[in-house]
Amino acid sequence: MTLSDISIKNPVFAWMLMFGLILFGGISFGRMGISQMPDIDFPVVNIDVTYEGASPEIMETDVVDVIENAVMSVEGIREVRSTARQGQAGITVELDINRDVDVALQEVQTKIAQAQRLLPDEIEPPIISKRNPEDFPIMWVALTSDRSLKELMVYARYHIRDRYQTLPGVADIRMGGYVDRAVRIWIDNKKLRSLELSIDDVLNTIGREHVEIPGGRIETSKSEFVIRSMGEASTVKELERLPITSRGGAPVYRKILLGDVARISDDLDDIRRVSRFNGTQTVGLGIMKQRGSNTIAVAEEVRRLTAELGPKLPEGYRIAISHDLTKFVKDSTDELIFTIILSTILTGLVCLVFLGSLSSTFNILLAIPTSIMGSFIFLYFWGFTLNTFTLLALSLAIGIVVDDAIMVMENISRYQEMGHDRIPAAGMGARQITFAAVAATLAVIAIFLPVAFMKGIIGKYFLEFGITITVAVALSLLEALTLTPMRCSQFLDVGSSMGRFGRAVNKAFSALSGYYGRAIAFVLEHRLAVILGAIAFFAASLLFLFPMKKEFVPSQDQSMFIVRIKTSVGSSFEYTDLLAKKAEALIAAHGEVLRYFSTIGGFTGGEINTAMIFITMKEPVDRPINAGKKRPLTQAEFAAIIRGELNAISKDMKATIQDLSTRGFSATRGYPVEFTVKGTDWDRLGNYTEQITSLMVKSGKMVDVDSGYDAGQPEIQILPDRNAAELRGVSMTSIGNAVSALFGGKKMGKFTDAGHRFDIRVRLKESERRMADDIRYVFVRNNRGELVRLSEVVRIVPTTSLLSITRINRERSISVYASPAAGYSQEEAIDESLAIAKKVLPEGYSAELTGSAKTSGESFDSLLFALIIGIIVSYMILASQFNSYIHPLTILIALPFSFSGAIMALVIAGKSLNIYSFIGLILLMGIVKKNSILLVEFTNQLRHEGLGVRDALLKACPIRLRPIMMTSLATMAAAVPPALALGPGAEARIPMATAVLGGMLVSTMLTLFVVPCAYSLLAGLEKMRYGADRR
Repeated sequence: MTLSDISIKNPVFAWMLMFGLILFGGISFGRMGISQMPDIDFPVVNIDVTYEGASPEIMETDVVDVIENAVMSVEGIREVRSTARQGQAGITVELDINRDVDVALQEVQTKIAQAQRLLPDEIEPPIISKRNPEDFPIMWVALTSDRSLKELMVYARYHIRDRYQTLPGVADIRMGGYVDRAVRIWIDNKKLRSLELSIDDVLNTIGREHVEIPGGRIETSKSEFVIRSMGEASTVKELERLPITSRGGAPVYRKILLGDVARISDDLDDIRRVSRFNGTQTVGLGIMKQRGSNTIAVAEEVRRLTAELGPKLPEGYRIAISHDLTKFVKDSTDELIFTIILSTILTGLVCLVFLGSLSSTFNILLAIPTSIMGSFIFLYFWGFTLNTFTLLALSLAIGIVVDDAIMVMENISRYQEMGHDRIPAAGMGARQITFAAVAATLAVIAIFLPVAFMKGIIGKYFLEFGITITVAVALSLLEALTLTPMRCSQFLDVGSSMGRFGRAVNKAFSALSGYYGRAIAFVLEHRLAVILGAIAFFAASLLFLFPMKKEFVPSQDQSMFIVRIKTSVGSSFEYTDLLAKKAEALIAAHGEVLRYFSTIGGFTGGEINTAMIFITMKEPVDRPINAGKKRPLTQAEFAAIIRGELNAISKDMKATIQDLSTRGFSATRGYPVEFTVKGTDWDRLGNYTEQITSLMVKSGKMVDVDSGYDAGQPEIQILPDRNAAELRGVSMTSIGNAVSALFGGKKMGKFTDAGHRFDIRVRLKESERRMADDIRYVFVRNNRGELVRLSEVVRIVPTTSLLSITRINRERSISVYASPAAGYSQEEAIDESLAIAKKVLPEGYSAELTGSAKTSGESFDSLLFALIIGIIVSYMILASQFNSYIHPLTILIALPFSFSGAIMALVIAGKSLNIYSFIGLILLMGIVKKNSILLVEFTNQLRHEGLGVRDALLKACPIRLRPIMMTSLATMAAAVPPALALGPGAEARIPMATAVLGGMLVSTMLTLFVVPCAYSLLAGLEKMRYGADRR
């Protein structure tokens, strides 16, 4: 007894199955997270190290090299990248995509702990964290105030941050423009000299007098007392009154207080980063969501809290959303769901036209909620989110999931038209079509099996797409073999319920079948010519590949982008900030801008010659009409204008644009063009890089060309006069410690206030550290306790050095970034870049793709692999089902024509070959085989009944015309809404849907004629292989 028979005999069971899938699917849908891309754990571990005052060279040799050496033995390492800057270093360990990042994090922590003894004693403990390219803030909240900067920082850190941190779904808060509160001790060098003190005397005083040492406890028979030695100063006044009782180890007999040689204030740490919201200084709170959480729900909670906090803030404070990536996620998700609804409606209209009956159409459409809603159950328990890939899969699945139901019901209708009652017709029709339905469904599923073997992050993304399609199609088969026959046995009545429209439809298809039958008779007489013509058509279609643009992902108009600003190497933080303000003023003057959020100096500080401006544009309908274009500007057009205006501000400033829609597929910046230049000599490496970037700009094929090469940083070198130092008893340690403390600053303990601990920082006052000559007037104590001026034992030499040093896999390298210029594809830009690099670089130096550019090449290789293996697996499954080596070849003949149609449609529509259009190609490989299966399977049935090959084809083809056209047009109807999409995220949906439409149209038209001819020709081989053909 088949599933169809069980369902027909137990209709209540079948109804409950359908309602159960819909009910629990709806519950699962409501609980699923929402994100733009699949939530994939990208195994990247970051190591951040601070060594105050250290040059990039020292950071590289003493810190970076040690840590890199320690972590290189961690299992599954794919790449290790590092950047050494003044006083800071960052090491990024990228691991194999299948590596458990939590286990890897623990292993990295262990390796660094083992290497701790090799690191300088003065460095702060390395901060080790895992990171994901998708783990960037989904929103920025800006807190501004009319009060002092210190009050703003303290209020943001200890009152506002925690309110957002505790929201459901929030993983962490990144603070932009935030500077820690600190007690500052500003040393007066002249007063030190007048009192014959050195900086070491001051530091020793703070370390000796400002300290709290645990005192233990006192125990009695009844009580226990904790002992505390309250040595820490609790106020700034107390710090000022700390006595300096020692001078070079000798006692001081007069009263000297710390306040006598320094100005002490409760202030902020050195301001090396600033954020602004619409031109007003702010503290930005970047909201990081938890993995797998609902992006939209988290954003709603953030908006709710922001609205709630606004009226309750102290006077002078304001809070607002400054940058919101979730709006595009929500709008694109809503657009995809709306697309699914439109696809359902269009599919229903196609079924109504072909069936001519509302009841029959409704019967077919019930397959959609059963399959789609049922899919959410599996997606929820597998931990998938509602994202671009899963929703795209479901939107295209609309037209596929009805195919099996169409085939079953059409066959049952044919048995009713032959005079059978509803229940017998349902049983016989379902049993006859079961093999074809199972074969067609497995053919779709088979094409996605190799996706599990795809490498890299894109393989994980495609896996979600493939599983979503597979589950939906598998559920549609279950629905077609159980629920559809049951409903047909109860409600389908072909003759009596058919109205005038239905009869007209039947009459039209009868006539069309007649024409098609005569056409088949004609082409069977010219089989070889038809086959050769089809081959020639396929070969000619390959010419369309040459003008087609190729890129990883298409750029999307998200109404937001990032401006990256870099000033000349050696620019002060104040000068960078000044140029950034000019850039902000230009941006604010444009009517297309809704708001902007800027950060100068980087999010962690240290990048004093850089700035980033997050620009949010108005919606396209709200943008002003551009006089030249006679329409609102697109994001790309407006970004090009901003690029030109900002680069005209100053020759000391360079502005580049980053499209947010193209990042997130690698652990680097995410530019479409990324590669590294490697070599042995750093100076030559930098020279070659500058030549390459210059030629890239001149080529005209790239914009926003930038590199990580920052040479020419002004540096002051203190060179000891060894003979003079020896005579005066001065060590290099004394010199270095004095300069480091006075000019670089030194952290000396903690200060407690309101239950929080803040740093105490010592540094020379600003007026005495503005010139290189100020170093000469620093005094150090020699080994005899005497003060010696530095000018007597050192030479001050101005020179230049590196602003930063970058390495990849422990080898010095320089990264180059760019975006394709208007009218050029990513592939053209990458090829041109590599050609330029090959021309410039001599032997021993090389250029290697990294980041998104590398991911792009790997992804297309994996996709091609998946496509080829998918076809092989399809052949194997079909061969097993048909128990034949020949019939699968006949069925697979449809595949080249779907490729031809897809490529032609993409070129005609002006779309590129990207991962989304490639998805369409892979999907086509699965669904176009259905038509061939219907023809071949029914022809085989008729031959088993005694008909010859020609007669079987002449009878089978007209009968199967209607279900073939219905299933093909239903699939195409579902692809029409995404192909005509205009809303957010349309750039991703259009290429995929266009490929499906073109491939289905061409393959269906050619399959109807080429497959019968191929079947007829290959039947001879089958006869020789399996014996005489029955006639």
